[in-house]
Amino acid sequence: MKKQFFTAMALLTVTLTAGGQAFDNLPDPIEDVNKVVDNTPDSIAKALMSRPKPGSTRKADHPVLFLIGNSTMRNGTRGDGSNGQWGWGYYASQYFDAEQITVENQALGGMSTRTFYTDLWPAVRDALHAGDWVVVSIGHNDNGEFFDQRRARAVIPGIDPDTCYTGFNQRTQRQDTVYSYGTYLRLYIREIRARGANPILMSLTPRDAYDDRTGKIVRKPQTEWAAYVAATEGVPFVDLNERSAQKLDSYSPWKEKYHFFGDKIHTSKYGAEMNARSAAEGLWESPNPQLRPLQAMMQNVPLKTKAVKREPGKPVLFFTGDSTVKNADNDDDGMWGWASQAATVFDETKITLCNAARAGRSTRSFIREGLWDEVYNSLQPGDFVTIQFGHNDICPITDKKARGVIASSDDTCHVYKLDNGTYEVVYSFGWYLKKMIDDVREKGATPILVSLTPRNEWPGGRVERRDDSYGRWYRDVVRQTGVEFIDMHNISADFLDKKFAAKRLPDDKEKAKAEVARIKERAGKYFKKDHTHASKLGAQMNAQSMARGLRQAGSPLVKYLKK
Repeated sequence: MKKQFFTAMALLTVTLTAGGQAFDNLPDPIEDVNKVVDNTPDSIAKALMSRPKPGSTRKADHPVLFLIGNSTMRNGTRGDGSNGQWGWGYYASQYFDAEQITVENQALGGMSTRTFYTDLWPAVRDALHAGDWVVVSIGHNDNGEFFDQRRARAVIPGIDPDTCYTGFNQRTQRQDTVYSYGTYLRLYIREIRARGANPILMSLTPRDAYDDRTGKIVRKPQTEWAAYVAATEGVPFVDLNERSAQKLDSYSPWKEKYHFFGDKIHTSKYGAEMNARSAAEGLWESPNPQLRPLQAMMQNVPLKTKAVKREPGKPVLFFTGDSTVKNADNDDDGMWGWASQAATVFDETKITLCNAARAGRSTRSFIREGLWDEVYNSLQPGDFVTIQFGHNDICPITDKKARGVIASSDDTCHVYKLDNGTYEVVYSFGWYLKKMIDDVREKGATPILVSLTPRNEWPGGRVERRDDSYGRWYRDVVRQTGVEFIDMHNISADFLDKKFAAKRLPDDKEKAKAEVARIKERAGKYFKKDHTHASKLGAQMNAQSMARGLRQAGSPLVKYLKK
């Protein structure tokens, strides 16, 4: 191996060309120096077919935003989450108006600044049109050996434009030259500009690694290198590493961990969505005038919140849940959620009520659809949130409603292929509850777990109790988190039993069955149309159960109840 030195000017006139790598004849995945097994190089031919042909998403003469990166931007062979890991590029398009610009995720797992430049970049470069945009955020795989047989992807650390190494590349079976990290960034910038397009540099996504000195997420050295190159080349720079690391630092250790999946580099859906938002926020908030045309094509960057009229000195009580919490709530002879009747027990001169529940939702779908984020984004210190789910949670996991959860309170999850062909990591009922509890506390607000409402079912002549399933999982979560718990299920059930339960059913089965039917009919005034949903009277009864439970628990919410 021979070390050579070039002047900066001479180096920047060098054109690196792609080699004829046989993508369909690569070795099996191996563990790299980061102790990560990359699952892409064993099937790069398939991955190349899965990635869009560069420029193929262009609409008419509209610009394209190309994303250049590795598995933290586009994970897995197909990038579809089938391994439980997601790259943030998958979620980037939601922040751009598709009628003005398309987002093309050209990233591929296992690539370094060097191997992407030699192997994949030429096709992307040739697809660039004047006015396009290119985000370059790559570098996680830039360490290792320079010329090994299986990878040969390492670069020289730093930004020195005058240093390079030459040697025989066993992977490509030819002489090769390796440059510094900064030099590869300069080459991308130069070639993007030569096509009339606009380069943007971004620092890397953070890893699940803490600095022993500061106790905070480690900041990657590539950040300083990319920032320097961006400044000297006059290119917009977004510090994605810092933005996302600050968010991770603000989370509980439990929450920080679930933003990664499988290892300490690759992100779960939560982590990928967080990084995509950080990238969008960095672009949106940048004062760099070069980004104004791109900013004009962005959307959805401001956080979605609940429309709540805040008044000085008054906290907000948010209700979350399903149709038993919020229903149509507009027909005296229709179905009602109990939170629609919360004003019958809460003093609205002291506290503001916001019913954020949505019919048909489970813990999983309420979070996945962004309904929970609207509450989370709206929270302020001193607020309260009731969390009440269950009626829709133990449903099929993979069907079109995609709302079923794992029936457990354990911190467990599994990757499922849904009936629509997509993949999702589904967690347990208890995990979703703990996520919401943790989120509320993070904001300085108070979470209150509320058990599900009872149904109009009367086995043995007494109202159905689900204490051996949901009740057990609720109590497990209470023990694990110390969250305040209101057992509406049993408080309302006690009320119904007192009014309607049979002291003893007849021994004759037919007579017993008839007696249960009569009980169910009499109790029916508290329900509407089926055994689950409440009438207006039933909603008011559940609201009274809530107030009774708060008083029994000595809750801080008691001072906001009506006398």
